[in-house]
Amino acid sequence: MKYRIPGEESEILPNKLGLKNPQDIAISEFEGFLEAEIILTENLHSRTKFNIKYILKIHKLALSHLYTFAGKYRNVNISKGGFHFSSAKYLSESMSMFENEILLKLPSVYNDREALINDVAKVHGELLFIHPFREGNGRTARILANLMVRKAGFNALEFEKVDEKKFEQYVFAVQSCAAKNYEPMIGFIGQILPS
Repeated sequence: MKYRIPGEESEILPNKLGLKNPQDIAISEFEGFLEAEIILTENLHSRTKFNIKYILKIHKLALSHLYTFAGKYRNVNISKGGFHFSSAKYLSESMSMFENEILLKLPSVYNDREALINDVAKVHGELLFIHPFREGNGRTARILANLMVRKAGFNALEFEKVDEKKFEQYVFAVQSCAAKNYEPMIGFIGQILPS
């Protein structure tokens, strides 16, 4: 399902490649995110810091071949399925709070699987709730979550196991983060983190 933007009817975002077919755009986006995750995984090390700058880097690496807005906060308000994401007007402030209250408090090393699950859930849920980008929010959040668990010595989260029922649980978990209730997201991440 595409985002709803007040006053905008076209589902085709203007892009650098001049693509007009939604399937061609989806393939180009997929390839960009795949390449970004490979590059960032290859460059991941114990000193990697997950902060706003890093999140913007993920988005820019993935989509700069396609969109001029890659690596930049969105300047339009968006909603999906009747759910309104953070106002574009307050994104910089929301992201700064997210960084100060959550990202900068992440430990460099995890000795405890449960602590990792809790932190990945908070980071993932908050980033999805804020939805800072015009396109690619979920994929950026999934890459960040995968990098967090890889840095801690685990394999990537098993998002491919998310069926229709688990997807409903996932949407509920994201919406719960709006009220700082991370328990549903903690349960979800715990289910898809490999042993």
